[in-house]
Amino acid sequence: MHNSTVSNVHASSQSGKSRTRVAVAMSGGVDSSVAAALLIQQGYDVIGMMLRLWSETGRQEENRCCTPDSMAQARRVAGKLGIPFYVIDAQDAFYRSVVHAFMNGYRQGVTPNPCLVCNRRIRWTFLLNHALALGAEKMATGHYARLICDEHGVYRLYRARDTAKDQSYVLHVLNQDQLAHALFPLGEYTKQEVRQLAASLGLSVAERPDSQDLCFLGGDDYRNFLIRNAPDIAAPGPIQTRAGEVIGEHRGLAFYTIGQRKGLGLIAPRPYYVLSKDLQRNVLIVGGSDELGQRELTATDANWITGEPPAAPFRAQIKIRYKSQLEWGWVTPLPEASFHIRFDNLLRDITAGQAAVIYQNDLCLGGGIIQP
Repeated sequence: MHNSTVSNVHASSQSGKSRTRVAVAMSGGVDSSVAAALLIQQGYDVIGMMLRLWSETGRQEENRCCTPDSMAQARRVAGKLGIPFYVIDAQDAFYRSVVHAFMNGYRQGVTPNPCLVCNRRIRWTFLLNHALALGAEKMATGHYARLICDEHGVYRLYRARDTAKDQSYVLHVLNQDQLAHALFPLGEYTKQEVRQLAASLGLSVAERPDSQDLCFLGGDDYRNFLIRNAPDIAAPGPIQTRAGEVIGEHRGLAFYTIGQRKGLGLIAPRPYYVLSKDLQRNVLIVGGSDELGQRELTATDANWITGEPPAAPFRAQIKIRYKSQLEWGWVTPLPEASFHIRFDNLLRDITAGQAAVIYQNDLCLGGGIIQP
């Protein structure tokens, strides 16, 4: 571990940092709590901020990011660290930007990643603006990623030292102006080291489990959420093979993902997998494992971290989901904030609505949203 106690974590404050106010986006979890502690040790003037996000009526205690318990934990940590703590009401903005887009994505036949929208619109726009209004020059989060400003003043985003926890995938949406205000104190730490730091500081969140699910689902299956909040999505239709043979009925295209095998409700002599969705005809296309896979994708809404797309096609590694492996391919920048990728290998789970994020070694170049 880097350091075992708070007293020797970056103990020598750098000149001027004591005059720099940093807002830490707190969640009541171990990562943001330790991020705040590290910044205090580095001599920053730290304030804690927490978002109150939208929850379904009657389920306010279930939003993973801002349950009453999480709010109390964050307030307790701020008190122990001796920093001011502010709660910012983002319920309306979160619903309009994140939840509405989540439901519309499924209406359009894609599998959206609401964390990308939340980082771009809520955390690094809505919350950052509140932080700046409180006099902060920087905003820090507990994300595992590294940020370096090069000799030309260009901010570059790198994967975290702990590659198993790396979150650069969900941060690829940030632009130079947002990154200029960003700090990611945990980029050089492993998760185990962060928990040990929290324990050495006597923080009550040291062993608090990580939240794995989408916060506003509260641990529920997304299908149940859609049935309650967007019942029009549950439109049954035929399940067909690529040859056009009808072999069953689906419950609604939104309830299935590319590559899915279980839960299709088919009685057949061999396993079937979801190959694609025909939104116009409301048909779910299935086939054998030998029919799965693509070598190419096109992505739109591209964000290049430096602000400029590369001038020519280039080799890179790409992640097509947050938890997927890096895959080699050729990336060709296209007009209108888009790009095309041809992979070296056939990939079974390229899914419209997810992000394709591009890397060269540990450097994150940017990414875009995979199109159907």
